[in-house]
Amino acid sequence: MGLDPMVAALRAAGEDTRLRLLALLAEGELSVSDLTDILGQSQPRISRHLKLMVEAGLLVRHREGAWAFFALAAQGPGADIARALIAALDHDDRVLAADRQRLKAVRDARSEAAQSYFARHAADWDRIRSLHVSDDVVEAAILKAIGPAPLGAVLDLGTGTGRMLQLLSDRAERLVGVDASHAMLAVARAHLAEAGLRAELRQCDVYALPFEMKGFDLIVLHQVLHFLDDPARVLREAALRLKPGGRLLVVDFAPHAHEFLRSEQAHRRLGFSATQLDSWFREAGLEPLLHRDLAPEASERDHLTVSLFMARDPRPALSRDTREIA
Repeated sequence: MGLDPMVAALRAAGEDTRLRLLALLAEGELSVSDLTDILGQSQPRISRHLKLMVEAGLLVRHREGAWAFFALAAQGPGADIARALIAALDHDDRVLAADRQRLKAVRDARSEAAQSYFARHAADWDRIRSLHVSDDVVEAAILKAIGPAPLGAVLDLGTGTGRMLQLLSDRAERLVGVDASHAMLAVARAHLAEAGLRAELRQCDVYALPFEMKGFDLIVLHQVLHFLDDPARVLREAALRLKPGGRLLVVDFAPHAHEFLRSEQAHRRLGFSATQLDSWFREAGLEPLLHRDLAPEASERDHLTVSLFMARDPRPALSRDTREIA
């Protein structure tokens, strides 16, 4: 890092409130509203501090509708400086300790609001879940399909409650979840905070992902595709974000005739066949790898079959050493 950028980064952090902000954001991403509640300072003042640190590369900012969320920069010289400054802080300092207590209160309130939202809609989810094999069976099949190796960067499209991020957290170096619903992202944030997990969550259009090309080792679409008008387009968009050798996992329903899901639950498609998914994978430049059906018991013939589909980018995967050199 050159002398001038380093001085700028240190100046951007060199103020009491900004150091407190860095310490808070080391606990996970927060909104401007969260930070004003915790620090008891005005929104314009907090925003100015955050803007300076974003410009210096210490923080990153992303919008979610009318909201803005901030997090520590994950890479770059500014990220290194931010981590060094946070490590040097005395975390037993009474001001920082009080900030953490207020952060807990903010998260508790957010969790309560998110759980209230989830409870109002739980009947709908429970009704659908009752129509197919248990979540435990599906999740065990997902883990088996993915395998035990470390996952690197994982992107969950249509993350919903954030369950897939939780399931894969112990194998991933980076967790990213996106959803079109601000309310569902609030649920995901609450669940991930309760689990003590850090993830990047974004509100965005899955047809126009705001992420780098070839940036992810695994992309997951769990019970998302049937809501979309153009599933093939989303698969093509996802394929562009896979690293060489990266994998795309789709978990959805096999073809079925439950029309109420279309009329009452906004399902656009009543399941997908292996032939259809393989065709879309190939159109996206991917190589189909796996198809597995999780069928209901024989006594539950009217229930839904859950299907797992996996494809990969056919380009040879780069070794970790090669990636670091590149």
